[in-house]
Amino acid sequence: MIRVPSMSDSQFAQWLEAARKRCDEALERHLPSSGVQPQRLHEAMRYGVLGPGKRVRAVLVYGAGSACGASTQTVAAALDAAAAAVEFVHAYSLIHDDLPCMDNDVLRRGRPTVHVQFDEASALLAADALQPLAFECLAGMPIAPALVVQATQILAQAIGSVGMVGGQAIDLQSVGKQLTLDELETMHRLKTGALLRASVGLGAVVAGASSATRRILDTYAQAIGLAFQIVDDILDVSSDSAALGKTAGKDQAAEKPTYVSLLGLDGARHLAESLRAEAHGALSAMDDTRATDALARMADYIVLRTR
Repeated sequence: MIRVPSMSDSQFAQWLEAARKRCDEALERHLPSSGVQPQRLHEAMRYGVLGPGKRVRAVLVYGAGSACGASTQTVAAALDAAAAAVEFVHAYSLIHDDLPCMDNDVLRRGRPTVHVQFDEASALLAADALQPLAFECLAGMPIAPALVVQATQILAQAIGSVGMVGGQAIDLQSVGKQLTLDELETMHRLKTGALLRASVGLGAVVAGASSATRRILDTYAQAIGLAFQIVDDILDVSSDSAALGKTAGKDQAAEKPTYVSLLGLDGARHLAESLRAEAHGALSAMDDTRATDALARMADYIVLRTR
């Protein structure tokens, strides 16, 4: 059942814009200046990170932190660092995804991909440099050392061989093959869902949430993590490159298994909607449901988006 948050559409739009701006400011603080040697590397890093983007993962960090009562200036600074960390990881994964040896794409966020704008070696190195920068952000968070360790473990596990990178490997191995629904779900819970799940987990850890609260938010995060990929699959066949800011129809052209190829458009939309309801249901178990309004709205945003 979809819960109607007390946060209005206009209030959510304002909150979302403020969270994105806050993230962009954090990214700018943590990124090396393009004037620092090696300049071309830093220019490529900044190009890959600072281009127009939805900042969904960073916004989820802030939303989870807010839901868990984050209020002090110290916790706010730690949330900024965690938000920057997940965006650095996300940017690195996109740069690698677009390389000729992976998806060989030329368009990302409405602009030439990093290897097209610069060159393949610069793109590879820029992505490589963004990953340790993410962990540097976490290491510098002004919170208890035990929480820093937990946050580091969450992100590391989410993006390794049993997380995002593992999902990418399965994705490459699945081209031209017919996967079962369970196999497709496993792939996307790793490739896409793991980092979204980690984003919510980081916000909760930084805010010092209890184990019970973390479990509730993890249920929410698993639902939206899978829903995000399903909607991506839907948009790949129902939208165009101009709207998406990336090449539309590339999954079908590459003969990749998707939720649309397995379930059809209507079936994929129904599954995404059921996951939105699951996410809302998880949040209803929180003690203060008003504090989760932003997360509830994010579930709606992820499933109902058009790009």
